Amino acid sequence: MFSIIMTWIGAMLGIVVLLAMAFGAFVLDFDDALGRRSRRAARPAENEEPDQKTAPLV
Repeated sequence: MFSIIMTWIGAMLGIVVLLAMAFGAFVLDFDDALGRRSRRAARPAENEEPDQKTAPLV
């Protein structure tokens, strides 16, 4: 009886660990997507005129 209970406890803990890993991966992916979006918004548009205050690259 004790071994059956311990098996179920181990199985539930394993499921909790797997769910925590999946949730962590989702959070990291979402955070990376937000960072990628903010970096893309900070970049000037390709067809936009360059800023005249900066020195040209030679």
